[in-house]
Amino acid sequence: MSVAHTSRPAEGRRFSLLSLFEAMATPHQLDRYLELVTPMVTVRDLRAEVVQVRRSTADTVTLTLRPTRQWRGFRAGQFVQVGVVIDGVRHTRCYSPANAQASTDGHVELTVKAHPGGLVSQYLHAHASPGLVLDLSQAAGEFTLPSPRPRRLLLVSGGSGITPVLSMLRTLVDEQHVGSITFLHYAYTEKDVAYLDELRELAEAHTNVSLVLAYTDQDAGGHLHGFFGQEHLDAVAPWYADAETYLCGPPGLMRGVREVYRDLGIEDRLHTEEFAPAAAPVDGEAGGEVTFAASGVTADNSGATLLEQAEAAGLHPEYGCRMGICFSCTTTKKSGCTKNVRTGDTDADPDKAIQLCVSVPVGDVALDI
Repeated sequence: MSVAHTSRPAEGRRFSLLSLFEAMATPHQLDRYLELVTPMVTVRDLRAEVVQVRRSTADTVTLTLRPTRQWRGFRAGQFVQVGVVIDGVRHTRCYSPANAQASTDGHVELTVKAHPGGLVSQYLHAHASPGLVLDLSQAAGEFTLPSPRPRRLLLVSGGSGITPVLSMLRTLVDEQHVGSITFLHYAYTEKDVAYLDELRELAEAHTNVSLVLAYTDQDAGGHLHGFFGQEHLDAVAPWYADAETYLCGPPGLMRGVREVYRDLGIEDRLHTEEFAPAAAPVDGEAGGEVTFAASGVTADNSGATLLEQAEAAGLHPEYGCRMGICFSCTTTKKSGCTKNVRTGDTDADPDKAIQLCVSVPVGDVALDI
């Protein structure tokens, strides 16, 4: 009882002082001033300092981040939004932590592949160094392992899609999971496999972990060659119907695995995470106009996603991942029909929330932007 009576006034004074400082800082947030002094001291914002940089393949960079005190941790398979200022403009992208979820040092490990034309990934690959401070979001996403853990697990990844499933593998090893785990990873060649040495060490040290490397552009070495198909699945996990499969990789791999699981009638055992933006459809000529009602701007429908069309019209709607994961760009469609480029679904209902980054207009569309 005595503790409660003595702590409440102190908390109240701190809250009042904080509220007073925030009111004095209006119209800007207090953190906008603090970052001018030291960007890692924040009141509200979650940020992270790069404390280590490694480059294990030619086109990837692995960053170890130290988040500020607001960080609440993550579950293996989730993603975070990372923000960085490039030429005076803040850009945000989504990345999945690769370390085990119970990491005791509180750090976050991200591996970023420098995609051709990828503004943020190219910048981080070229310029990230210890001391760089990034914006960071709390972790989100439903691509996570169930509890209790499945008795049999197949983890499938391709390219930089390795990060969320590697986090799952590291977490399971940390937990001393005794069930069967097969880690199937696709890469162009052996030189393109991030974390190759660690993967081999994990497989050698744990009898329940099997590592299978599949190369699409290398005929020798590894365990499999070519693209995913039924024969690969039969070879690495003949018990697949009795397992849970977690998949993250480029669109071709995602499509191939989905088709096989659908044909086998076990799609409900397949859990996926997209990490590449869906392409806008190119079938047919775009028509109609896109009206950004709140801004009083109207433009011809170019066929691109609504986020790209808004930016082309000079607008700056909020966005995050640009691939339909984070929902940062969700906006109200006032009227018209849109098509989701990830699912192919169309929506003609008025006053409907849609994701700008994965929606294209079908004829005239009006948005509350």
